Amino acid sequence: MEHGSVTDSTASTFSIMDEDHTLANSARFVLNQDPRVAFCGYSIPHPAEKKVNIRVQTTGDPAKDVLKDALQDLMVMCQHVRGTFDNAVADHRAKKPAQQMDIDQK
Repeated sequence: MEHGSVTDSTASTFSIMDEDHTLANSARFVLNQDPRVAFCGYSIPHPAEKKVNIRVQTTGDPAKDVLKDALQDLMVMCQHVRGTFDNAVADHRAKKPAQQMDIDQK
């Protein structure tokens, strides 16, 4: 849900349900790397409530578009990390095949 001014699309607060610090801090990090972002921060209204508010203020582009771009960049980063991890696991398994454990051996 977007909370913002009808006349100023460069500043908005986005409420995202069923999320926590994991997504919010990652999105904040990616948003702050974008030169179009003048300010970005997030808050969790209450620890028992699974909701984050992300505030985005831009230098001219609509905040909604900048947030979408940042979340797409974050997805690409996560896919890269997952691919790198999967390749490292496959390489490790190929070099060191699993050996059976003999618990009775002394």
